[in-house]
Amino acid sequence: MHQFFYAIPKITLKRALNYAKVMGSFWVSKRLKRPVVWGLPIFILYEPTNYCNLRCPECPTGTRELARPEGMVDDLTSYKKLIDELGDRSFLVQLYFQGESYLNPRFFDMIAYAERFNLFTETSTNAHFLTDENCRKTIEAGLDRLVISIDGTTQDVFEKYRVRGSLQKVLEGTRRLIEWKRKLRSRKPYTVFQFIVFSHNEHQIADVKRLGKEIGVNDVTIKSAQIYQFEKKVELMPKENRYSRYEKNNGEYHIKSDLGNHCWYLWHTANITWDNKSVPCCFDKSAKYEIGNIADGSFEELWRSKKYQQFRQAILHGRKNIDICQNCTEGLKVFVG
Repeated sequence: MHQFFYAIPKITLKRALNYAKVMGSFWVSKRLKRPVVWGLPIFILYEPTNYCNLRCPECPTGTRELARPEGMVDDLTSYKKLIDELGDRSFLVQLYFQGESYLNPRFFDMIAYAERFNLFTETSTNAHFLTDENCRKTIEAGLDRLVISIDGTTQDVFEKYRVRGSLQKVLEGTRRLIEWKRKLRSRKPYTVFQFIVFSHNEHQIADVKRLGKEIGVNDVTIKSAQIYQFEKKVELMPKENRYSRYEKNNGEYHIKSDLGNHCWYLWHTANITWDNKSVPCCFDKSAKYEIGNIADGSFEELWRSKKYQQFRQAILHGRKNIDICQNCTEGLKVFVG
C-alpha cells in the first residue's frame, strides 16, 4: 500500500472514483466469498525486461530458474495501449518486475509516456548502470521514485547476496544521480536505499542508515528477505526475529502471514511481463497462472475474464493451497523500517 500514498498528489476525481470502486468491490468480495469487480486497476506493474547482470541466489532471474523466456520490451505498442486504456483511472506505473530495468534502452520512453498521463512512476534498480547519461535521462524522463538495492555496506557482505555486484558502483551511481538532481534542480526521483536483511548483513542495518544519510538519499528502508524453500535455508534468516518474514512453530518454519483467504493485489494491480502476459500478481514470477496477453485485446476484458475471476475465487476459498502465495507478504506481520 505504500505506493498509494506516494501517488496521492496525482489524484483526480476520476481516479478517486475508480479507487472507491476497487476498494468497495474488494471488501464486498471478502464478505460474499465470491469475486465482485467494479473498478479497474489503480496500479500498473509493467516489466521492461527480465534480463539481469547479477546472480542473486534467492532470485529466480539470478539463479536462471525463471520458467519463461528472457527478453525485453522493444515495441511499445501494447504498453502504450495499456496506458491509454488505464492511464486516467490508475495512479501509478511500476516499471519493474524481474530483471534490471536500466538494461532496456526503451525504459526512459516508458517513463515519459506514463508521465503524459500524470501517472506516478517508479522502479527498482541494482544501480550498476547509473552512468551520467542514464542519470540525466532518468530525471528528464520524469521518474518519480527510484529504489536502489544495497544489501551491505562493505563489499564482502554486499556480494554475498548481490553476486557479481560492486558496492562501489552502487555508491558512485547514487552519488552521481543526486548530483544530477542538483544540476537540473529537480526534486525527482525520490531516492530510496533498500536493504534486504539476511543473517550475514543484519549487523550493518545501522551502518546503511548512516550511509544513506551521508550520501543524501531521501529514505532508507529495511525489508525482510523472501527465501525460496525457506524451511531448508534456515541459515539465511536473520537472528533478530523482527527482521524475518518467517518464524518457527512446533519445530517447523512458517511464514508469519496467516495466509487468509483474501488478496488486495488481485483487485488493484495489473501485472504485465515484458512479452505482454497478464499474470495475477508479482509472486507469479514464471507466469504459471497467465491470464492472457494484453496484445490480443483490451485489458478490461482480461481483468473481468472468467479466468481472472476463477483465480480470485480460488484465493477467496483457499489461498493456502496456491503455491505462489506461500511467500506472500499480504497480511505479513513483520518489521519494516
